[in-house]
Amino acid sequence: MMINNGAHIIFGTGPVGLAVMHELKRRGVQDIRMVNRSGRVQGADRGDIQVIGGDASDAFQTAHICQGASVVYHCAQPGYMNWPKQFPTLTNAIMQGAAAANAKLVYADNLYMYGHVDGPITESLPHKAKGHKGVTRAVMAKQLLDAHKAGKVRTAIGRASDFFGPGVLQSFMGERVFGFALKGKPADVLGHIDMPHTYTYIEDFARGLVTLGQEDRALGEAWHIPSAETVTTRQLLSLLFQEIGSEPKIRATSAKIVSLMSLFSPIMKEMKEIMYEFEQPFVVDHSKFTNAFGPMQTTSHQEAIRRTLSWYRSVVK
Repeated sequence: MMINNGAHIIFGTGPVGLAVMHELKRRGVQDIRMVNRSGRVQGADRGDIQVIGGDASDAFQTAHICQGASVVYHCAQPGYMNWPKQFPTLTNAIMQGAAAANAKLVYADNLYMYGHVDGPITESLPHKAKGHKGVTRAVMAKQLLDAHKAGKVRTAIGRASDFFGPGVLQSFMGERVFGFALKGKPADVLGHIDMPHTYTYIEDFARGLVTLGQEDRALGEAWHIPSAETVTTRQLLSLLFQEIGSEPKIRATSAKIVSLMSLFSPIMKEMKEIMYEFEQPFVVDHSKFTNAFGPMQTTSHQEAIRRTLSWYRSVVK
């Protein structure tokens, strides 16, 4: 596969941005620049990775940072409770930076915009989200695709389900699952754990995003990034405790409890909006991606859990 000449710019240095950086390195990309406010990134402190300090919500700064770019990866996001106020401005500024450089823009998205769905989740579904996080995601996706149609920027959107993996702490399958389990505490999850639920390993998410960045056929559309086979949350947790070598300990918080707690907890109010994901089957269809670009080698759940536990053991005390 051809590697785009020019710089590959990654806005956002959280777990998704770092995973994209590692995937670009794996594919032989030489000029990689990561962008955050501090200009420092743990895990990207090698001489072959440039880390730039800047405000990604400032279009003047993003235009300067993106000079010479061939592909821009939008992996940045504000705090979970600040999406409606800050996310659209951030996305617009990154879009303007990519447009100024005539670079491809690959946006790392999730699935909130679809809202409550009966049956497999496909890219052709309407955006019916009612909560503010889902509406915000829908508005940004429309803005990006409309800009592509208008010839302002070449863009592709890659969407993943709830993800986990090295570096992932703030996730439904993050520290309160892997970190707690390693400490002998019950894994803390949401909803009905015997419902099928697609989970995405973060390295697979990055692999798919970089593929979109290298495929002109991806432009102008949204794509579901391939994940390993859909299993129930209980099955995934069973693999986790099996790898640790202990009996499963699981604490599942029901929608009713989340609703009650949302009355006095802002974060639980945020959780309430997306509880439908964990109360019914949540199965993501990625056949559009594989039909267009061929089968993507996804990481088995067992191997993904093994790698994730290795990372948690190395950094979480």
